[in-house]
Amino acid sequence: MTPADLLAAALRRDPAAPLVTYYDDATGGRVELSATTLANWVAKTANLLQDEFDVTAGSTVAVALPVHWQTAAVLLAVWSCGAGVLDTAAEDDDRLAGADVVLADQDRLPPLEEQDLPELLGLSLHPLGAGMAGYAGPARDFALEVRAHGDVFTPWQPPDPAAPGLLLGGLELTLGGLADAAGELAGRLGIAAGDRVLVDELVATEAGPVAWLLAPLAAGASLVLVRSADPATLPARAAAERVTATLGRTIDGIRELGRPA
Repeated sequence: MTPADLLAAALRRDPAAPLVTYYDDATGGRVELSATTLANWVAKTANLLQDEFDVTAGSTVAVALPVHWQTAAVLLAVWSCGAGVLDTAAEDDDRLAGADVVLADQDRLPPLEEQDLPELLGLSLHPLGAGMAGYAGPARDFALEVRAHGDVFTPWQPPDPAAPGLLLGGLELTLGGLADAAGELAGRLGIAAGDRVLVDELVATEAGPVAWLLAPLAAGASLVLVRSADPATLPARAAAERVTATLGRTIDGIRELGRPA
């Protein structure tokens, strides 16, 4: 099993139910993606990576993006291609030269443009996926490029569970190891099928994508991601979103994952 299989299982389980709900408290933005919508973004992104940049088994894609719903789509797309992710969310740009493609948020592009990098794609991280505004550099605009690609993805080679899947600091996991680690972590944290898990951006950045993205998928849960969280609004937010568990946040009356009941 690989991360692509975890998304496929979510799609079979309930294609129309919310799978990722994203809030940015700094802008007031909210985006909700069903399994079908997320899978659509994943397919378009995977087709872009495969068709335009030859991303396939053995490729390495650097993901220099913060925790975001678009980041979830990018990560799952790379793994759907059978490629490995070099995760640089902590802004360690010195490691990017070894990647075949680099995807970075617009604010991080200027220093990256001075490096001898391969292909560079920029993301605006606009709540609704709009393109970059006020940018005239050499990076290709992810939002404009991805729209031209199909809603169904077929990899040139089926993802190999033994292939490299994630390089994060000193951690290296295969594609199969990612799925296994996600299932194990979900069990250890106590994530249950049907849970609505609220995850704060800072906690998610520290924990890494196995914890904030893949473990809920493996358990059959859905996500409420909150960026620039205002602690005063979280209880009301959790109630409105019917949150049943939190990761790294304490909210009265809601189960905190990984803590004894």
